Amino acid sequence: MQNMIDKSTINKIMDAADIVDVVSEFVTLRKSGANYKGLCPFHNERTPSFYVTPARNICHCFGCGKGGNPVGFIMEHEQMTYPEALRWLANRYHIEIQEGEQSEQEREAENDRESMYIVNERVARYFEDILHNHVDGVAIGMQYLRSRGFRDDTIKKFRLGYDLSQGEALPNLLLKEGYKEKYLLTDENTGVGTGICYKRERDGQLIDRFAGRVVFPWIGLNGKVVGFNARKLDQATKGVQQKYVNSPASNLYHKDRELYGIYQAKKAIYKEGCVYIVEGQTDVIAMHQCGIENVVAGSGTAFSVHQTRTLRRFTNNIILIYDNDDAGKHAAMERIDMMLPEGINLKLLFLPEGEDPDSFTRKHTAADFKQYIETHQRDCIQFKCEFLLNGVTDPIKRSEAISSIIKSLSLIPDQIVRSTYVTDCAYRLNLNEATLISTMNKMIRQNKESKQNGNSTPSTGATPSAPGMSARTPVQQAPLTMATARQQADQVETMLIQMVIRYGDEIIYEDVETDDGEHISMNVAEYVDFDLGSDELRFNNPLYNRILHEAVEHSHDEGFKAADYFTRHTDVEISMLAAQLTTDRVQISKSLQKEKGEDSIRLQVEHLVLDFRYNYVEEQLKRLRAQLSQPGLSSEKMMELMAQIKDMQMLRNKMARKLGRNDIVAS
Repeated sequence: MQNMIDKSTINKIMDAADIVDVVSEFVTLRKSGANYKGLCPFHNERTPSFYVTPARNICHCFGCGKGGNPVGFIMEHEQMTYPEALRWLANRYHIEIQEGEQSEQEREAENDRESMYIVNERVARYFEDILHNHVDGVAIGMQYLRSRGFRDDTIKKFRLGYDLSQGEALPNLLLKEGYKEKYLLTDENTGVGTGICYKRERDGQLIDRFAGRVVFPWIGLNGKVVGFNARKLDQATKGVQQKYVNSPASNLYHKDRELYGIYQAKKAIYKEGCVYIVEGQTDVIAMHQCGIENVVAGSGTAFSVHQTRTLRRFTNNIILIYDNDDAGKHAAMERIDMMLPEGINLKLLFLPEGEDPDSFTRKHTAADFKQYIETHQRDCIQFKCEFLLNGVTDPIKRSEAISSIIKSLSLIPDQIVRSTYVTDCAYRLNLNEATLISTMNKMIRQNKESKQNGNSTPSTGATPSAPGMSARTPVQQAPLTMATARQQADQVETMLIQMVIRYGDEIIYEDVETDDGEHISMNVAEYVDFDLGSDELRFNNPLYNRILHEAVEHSHDEGFKAADYFTRHTDVEISMLAAQLTTDRVQISKSLQKEKGEDSIRLQVEHLVLDFRYNYVEEQLKRLRAQLSQPGLSSEKMMELMAQIKDMQMLRNKMARKLGRNDIVAS
């Protein structure tokens, strides 16, 4: 856990951090009216779409949607946590960090983590020193690394090291220097400890886990050493025997969460807009040395959802690089269905027979390698079609293969992408598109039910893809209409919360008389809260409800300005959403600007609230009609439902007339 930074310190950081100053460290900006603009650091582009707005102290890319206040920008660009970004800015602006109160348990957990980082850093420096300066390190470890073709600058870049074969040397040194034994071992129950050592059973002596091995430190996104992987060198066979040992699982290191090379690769991934995943650490190092730096590896052949999500923070474009053999192809097949639900644009690349990235890069330049990737990468779904159906004539096996392909399609969350694949696969599989869609939609419903049973719900402002909707075909017409209705409702919610964030403190009703004769004024936030609350209506997005609640709660605080409050919010999810919803891409000249007065804001808010209510009534009508269509209803229940539907229709039509809609229907 991170120490808690108190609110007053956060305010000092927010006051000091200038968005133009911060962004300029990473992006070349030029003046554009009252704003600045430049090429987005989060995706490749030729025409600047990244805008910095000094007046609101925020930035926003209209291409990829990323941005935020200074803290949000540093979090996204440097892949830091919220407290880490605050500390980064505090250090830059020479602000002393004041810690808030923590529980004894929180302080202990933080102390344990910091102590583990300190031990790992000390041990990494020890391994490096042995490799470069000890006679055995140079003769054995360095000789091996150079035999692999690694240059000295590459060895230093990845902090490679060597561990002496004397198993007692390192623990004795660390204990002598004052490091606690508990941080050299690992407690399996609490996860405390680095696991650098283990205890020898016969005498309880601490033994170095990595003795006699070349060591590869695993460096996390924050630049700190989280664990180690070490390769055994067998002197009798001149180092050809391969045997690896990993740090045990701890509060710092889980092999299914870490990515080798991610710290060295993250800026290149941003720049290139894609990432290559290879199988081994030496493959990562070899590709870096070749000039290709946007590359990472997992630990072993397995790859987890957590690792995929870490990469998705940088890019949606992932290329898996495998050996061109059965093992490589089967490994690719296993990862397809795991990665597709994460919204990944997944490609596969198989190297020439007998080659791996390490050997291939020794024979080719970076330009040659990139050209090979460009011409030989395969779309994952198209590869799966060819791989599973190649030479298959048996109808049952062909049916099983097609079902597996359709299952993969059902996992793709983006409706447009899924629709494109549906058309392509129907052609490739020589299958009726309607049949493919029908089967796929059944799988999507099953996926949805499975997630619902697991209480999996979206937690951000993004509109989730509606399950069961893909191609715009006649068999899809009803689900598509429902999806469109939900999408429109979500858009109205977003527009309404945008008004709250931008103008929540603006008074739009003066001297309003309440039912009990009291005279009050109402601002935007209070009006929205009052109007929706009168019928116990709430936003579908929980984050929006929280924003509205806070806007009302702070409405009468001295100096409260909704836009400033939310763009500087301590919850980065809220501050980044606020930055997005308060950023104007086009600067209108002052002579053409219209004053956005009280009447204009009030009319917009009233219209959006009515739109919100209209969408709510539409949803209620759908539910009532669904109930009416259920079999076995009594005549009394049917009459009751029909009466409710009639009332809802009258209310809906009345709202539609107020909104000037032409879509009033009698059904």
